[in-house]
Amino acid sequence: MADRKIVIRGAREHNLKDIDVTIPKDQLVVITGLSGSGKSSLAFDTLYAEGRRRYVESLSSYARQFLGQMDKADVDSIDGLNPAISIDQKTTSHNPRSTVGTVTEINDYLRLLWARVGHPYCPNDGTLIQRQSVDQMVTRILDLPERSKIQLLSPVIRGKRGEHKEVFARIRRAGYVRVIVDGELHDASEEFALEKNKRHDIEIVVDRLVIKDGIRSRLFDSAEAALRLSEGYMDVDVIGGEKLSFSEYYACPLCGFTVGEMEPRLFSFNAPFGACPACDGLGMKLAVDPDLVVPDKDKSLAEGALAPWAGSKYYMGMLEQACAALKIPMDKPFKKLTKRQRDIILNGSDKEIHFHLEGDFGVNDTKQPFEGVINNVDRRYAKPMSKFMQEVMGEYMTELPCEVCGGKRLNEKALAVKVNGKNLAEASDLSIKDGLAFFKAVDLSEQEAAIAKPILKEVCDRLNFLVSVGLDYLTLSRSAGTLSGGEAQRIRLATQIGSNLSGVMYVLDEPSIGLHQRDNDRLIASLKRMRDLGNSLIVVEHDDETMRAADYLIDMGPGAGSQGGEVMAAGTPEEVMANPKSLTGQYLRGEKFIPVPLKRRKGSGKKLKLTGAAENNLKNISVEFPLSEFVVVTGVSGSGKSTLVNQILKLVLAQKLNHNSAKPGKYDKLTGWKNIEKVIDIDQSPIGRTPRSNPATYTSVFDDIRTLFAQTNEAKMRGYTKARFSFNVKGGRCETCHGDGILKIEMNFLPDVYVPCEVCHGQRYNSETLEVTYREKNIAQVLDMTISEACDFFVNIPKIHRKLQTIVDVGLGYVKLGQPATTLSGGEAQRMKLASELQKLSTGKNFYILDEPTTGLHTDDIKHLLEVLQRLVDQGNTVLVIEHNLDVIKTADWLIDLGPNGGERGGQVVCTGTPEEVADCPESWTGKYLKPVLDRDKALTESSLANKKES
Repeated sequence: MADRKIVIRGAREHNLKDIDVTIPKDQLVVITGLSGSGKSSLAFDTLYAEGRRRYVESLSSYARQFLGQMDKADVDSIDGLNPAISIDQKTTSHNPRSTVGTVTEINDYLRLLWARVGHPYCPNDGTLIQRQSVDQMVTRILDLPERSKIQLLSPVIRGKRGEHKEVFARIRRAGYVRVIVDGELHDASEEFALEKNKRHDIEIVVDRLVIKDGIRSRLFDSAEAALRLSEGYMDVDVIGGEKLSFSEYYACPLCGFTVGEMEPRLFSFNAPFGACPACDGLGMKLAVDPDLVVPDKDKSLAEGALAPWAGSKYYMGMLEQACAALKIPMDKPFKKLTKRQRDIILNGSDKEIHFHLEGDFGVNDTKQPFEGVINNVDRRYAKPMSKFMQEVMGEYMTELPCEVCGGKRLNEKALAVKVNGKNLAEASDLSIKDGLAFFKAVDLSEQEAAIAKPILKEVCDRLNFLVSVGLDYLTLSRSAGTLSGGEAQRIRLATQIGSNLSGVMYVLDEPSIGLHQRDNDRLIASLKRMRDLGNSLIVVEHDDETMRAADYLIDMGPGAGSQGGEVMAAGTPEEVMANPKSLTGQYLRGEKFIPVPLKRRKGSGKKLKLTGAAENNLKNISVEFPLSEFVVVTGVSGSGKSTLVNQILKLVLAQKLNHNSAKPGKYDKLTGWKNIEKVIDIDQSPIGRTPRSNPATYTSVFDDIRTLFAQTNEAKMRGYTKARFSFNVKGGRCETCHGDGILKIEMNFLPDVYVPCEVCHGQRYNSETLEVTYREKNIAQVLDMTISEACDFFVNIPKIHRKLQTIVDVGLGYVKLGQPATTLSGGEAQRMKLASELQKLSTGKNFYILDEPTTGLHTDDIKHLLEVLQRLVDQGNTVLVIEHNLDVIKTADWLIDLGPNGGERGGQVVCTGTPEEVADCPESWTGKYLKPVLDRDKALTESSLANKKES
């Protein structure tokens, strides 16, 4: 049975300690362990990287040139490896053209469905559009004013790439002498050299006529010829007037509105035939936002109410002269001006005004209308004098739904076609749950049903897969860029289930992220379904239920970073639970647990009150956030948590406290914000974009260390300042590698190789700088210490020791001081930011916001994280967390539970209160799953305290 196993020997990637691992195939295998223990190094950087590399190397050299070079994993051997597919959270598409429908490929089937069984309706009068006869077309043309000059055109090529030489040859053979190519009239006998990769339009001029009596017969014959040449399509170019389109297919008999070809491409907003011409299929357009132009309506024009002009002598002079001429007071608050006066300031006036303006380019003496601040910003953004100016003007603009298509992305013709009374955009706007019901109940004729049956099966299967991974609240029209990492990952998971592949090794990164406990069972069932198709699933996960449901569990440890990289236990969940060496096992069997506070804080009695929150699916709700407490916002996926906290509350506070220009979502009022001094968003974004950034530089402790080295006797004797000990500037750094410590060697057809710099041997500094030591350690040796080692080393330097101790307190003692920021995980970056905040002297009036901080964290890591967050609250600060993890929820002082469900069925406050009060709320899904955990861990906490007292 050796072929039913993946056998890894000598894995050394990152912190892996030359380990051997045997993983059963066609099983659900969960890899767990502390943050930084080597889970991702084993799953992604060893197994997936090697599986992908082998697959790519099996391709031809021609195909490989498009895929880039694959690095070989640092491992002796891997046997039994299958083709690998990675489903992680980092590859979310931010392309504005990507939607849930396009990513899942459901849109491809819907376009086909609308093209084959859709019925077009005239948008002007609602008439069902039927196919046109030649007689109807001729009658419509003869209705044109007498003496009108027309050209009958046959559109043989519409928007197709190619040189089209055979088309021109066919035109010449048919005896036609004129042809319109890309809008320009040519003689058909010309030699055409069209660009092969550009889209082209080619129309044959079939006849030229003047509208008068007695031409019906000739017009009829010419129309038939035009329709025959282009397989049913004809354009009539009215000289000096509009262009009419006719089709043997679909056109309104009352107004002549035509739909044209009912092909799948008509229903694609990513193709020119289907996209709205105004927004190019994006559904949104950049427009100046009056709220950003006048952020503080209590200010007067003289006080700088108009933000784009506030600092400009030139524009303030223009505004003064315009206001004097138009009799608009400049000393009144903007909100107290009349509606007409505000409209003139924003949108301008037609009245000509004499302006005498002095600026950087001299004196401008002119008579012209006042253009208004919105038109001014629009103009300066569209035609900027510099890239910088465009960026500045861009700050006053926001994305608004396209005025032409109303945000639907499709053009008028595509939106005219309906299936069961809905056009494609309307069907895509349904939640996945409602969409599934709609497509199951589609009412079609017998012939249409036969055509639609295989298409509807594919659509319904894919929608069912999305429901099975807990995404029934999303819509197919939802932009992919607005999805969370967890949502995007589960969409790709659903797509893979739908592909019905077998014999594949899937590597997943915490698929339960962002998922409420209610939906966990469905996710686990989906993973097992993929396994049952004959696939191997390698899942990096910390979720208790997923670990218990696994066929095989691997626990990495014992610590993190250099103290990790070993397999502590492997086997069935029961075998791991019984293993005394396994930290995960201790938590699974209840030997270790996160204690429940036996008393909840009452806070300061002050609170933030947000009223009228109505962005996205929020139902005009009002929410109170108590201050100086640990507050957790809970609710099923899609219930409106992120909208409430990230899109409204955070941005309103940032606007009021940090003078941020970002526009919050819809709300009426926020009170109590003056009780807060600062709002701090601690997210999981990287702490640095380059390897030069590291924990020492991010937390500013490196400045103190460099100052200390500059104060040593050796440094003073040599005249070295603290700048000498920086690897970012010339002087003390090694100039061969510019302070990087490594050199890149390009290998042409092989992957680039990185080798330690042969001059400084990877130490970043030149030999003279390294001769300066503090307590027998040079600056490079200090950077190579773990933060725990450095904390002990600098114990007698309070300023440095205090900063390092805060990093140890958040569980990052294993990270090296000089470790590149790019190698830190999202969870590690977030805790580094927390440590940086802890270093600052707190006023006790800060408001911290964290969105799912337990992402990537083991239960033991969560325990440390909670201790840090509780310490912040103990100092009088407020910590607001969006979270699904029950270990965090049970330790909160106050819960705000949104729901009751996701999408349109959510957006309401289900209940608020202490965890005990929410656990007793029958309407709360969170309460239902919280209650057993709360009861169990309360009992364990009380038992543990009793045992401590006895001992």
